[in-house]
Amino acid sequence: MLGFSPFKKHANKFNYIPRYYDPEEERRAQRRAELLGESPEHAKHEYVPGQYVRTARTARAARREAERSARSKRRFGLLLTGIVVLLLFFVVIYPKLTSMMRRGVAPAVPAAVESRAAASDLDQSGISDVEWQQMPITVVPNDYEGR
Repeated sequence: MLGFSPFKKHANKFNYIPRYYDPEEERRAQRRAELLGESPEHAKHEYVPGQYVRTARTARAARREAERSARSKRRFGLLLTGIVVLLLFFVVIYPKLTSMMRRGVAPAVPAAVESRAAASDLDQSGISDVEWQQMPITVVPNDYEGR
C-alpha cells in the first residue's frame, strides 16, 4: 500500500523536521540584512523565524511589568490605610482608654432600683422571686382548725 499511512515508517523517527528558534542565527540574518541595506519594511510582512517567540516574550514581559506595578500600588494603598487606622487609634481611642484606666472607673452602674418596703412580713408583692427564695421561713400557728 503506497501513499499516506498513519503509522511511522521508522521507529523513533518523525515525519517532520523540528525547527527551533536560534537567536544566533537570527542575529546573523539581521546583520546580513543590514549589510545588504534591507530593512523590515522590505520584507513585505513575511514570517521571520523566531517572530512568534519574540512577540510572546515581549507580551509576557509587558504583562508581568503591569502586574508588578498594580501589586506595588495595592501594597502602597494597604500601607497607607494601616497608617491611617493606627493614627486614628492613637489619637482617638488610646487617650480615652488611658484616662479610664487612670480614673479606675468601671462601666456606668445604673442607679439603685427603689424597692418597696413590704407592709408586713406576709406581703410579698414587691419582692422578686430570687429575694423570696432567700427570705427566712416564718412559722405561723394553724388557727383555722378552731383549736
